[in-house]
Amino acid sequence: MAGLWWLWLLVTAALLLLWVRERLRGLRTRKELAYINGKLNAWTAPGQPLGQERLLAVTADPELRELLRSVNALVDRARQSAADYARTEQAMRRMLSNVSHDLKTPLTVIMGYAEVLDRSPELPQEERQRMLGQVYRKTVEVHERINAFFDLSRLEADDYDLPLSRVDACEVCRRQILAYFDLLNEQGARVEINLPEEPAWMYANEEALSRILDNLLSNAVRYGLDGGYLELSLIHDDSRITIEVADRGQGIAHADQALVFERMYTVDDSRSRSIQGSGLGLAIAKRLTERLGGSISVDSEPGRYTCFRLQFPSSPAK
Repeated sequence: MAGLWWLWLLVTAALLLLWVRERLRGLRTRKELAYINGKLNAWTAPGQPLGQERLLAVTADPELRELLRSVNALVDRARQSAADYARTEQAMRRMLSNVSHDLKTPLTVIMGYAEVLDRSPELPQEERQRMLGQVYRKTVEVHERINAFFDLSRLEADDYDLPLSRVDACEVCRRQILAYFDLLNEQGARVEINLPEEPAWMYANEEALSRILDNLLSNAVRYGLDGGYLELSLIHDDSRITIEVADRGQGIAHADQALVFERMYTVDDSRSRSIQGSGLGLAIAKRLTERLGGSISVDSEPGRYTCFRLQFPSSPAK
């Protein structure tokens, strides 16, 4: 009987300990849940910014640990979304400011010339023709910038038709650099062209590839020709075509190189405040390059050189 008595006491003590542990565990769990609920209520209150800290709680409950992990993952995603939204909002404000500036400047010139022409009927014919020529050139400039803005919008909305065919990238490069030959010759720039004699075939849209190269070449002429040098090169093998446009101008600061392909990121932000650009050329080049299955990057050492690099999958020879 004594043995049974002690056994009964041990069983009773063990059950009591289990009950106490479960009660304590329940109290801890309720406390941890109250902590989580309090944090979530504070973060979701109207007008309150999302907290910077993550949820922290020490618990042996695997289900509670999984809940904390899931909540923290959602908090991280919400925080990243808030940061992305802030960057997008800032970019949109800068874009609207730059668009307004890019359109206001030539329109002001057009209005000025138009006013002079309207109020000065006695102007010599030669001077009148000169002013009309300026009005026409500025009107073309406004038209081109509006078209670039809408083209970029269509590219970002995936509403830009790009039928693909086999294209000789070398021939497109030759044609585009020839379009700048007279200007480069007038500026006394040294031009280095490294293009292979044999074709470099790729699946692309010829008009889109031409526009990409034109944007890169015009960018180099506008911002890098003070270095007196421009290079266009192409290398290819069975799997890849690499095209490089390089200059030896002022270069781009390292902190700006990751931003130059953003829409409306203009030269005012990077190379030279004295040269006006639309800020859309490189953004359009990037979107078109990606639509053709390629990639674009920039490497620059301020005061020494800038190199824009395109890479595309090559197409097997016929």
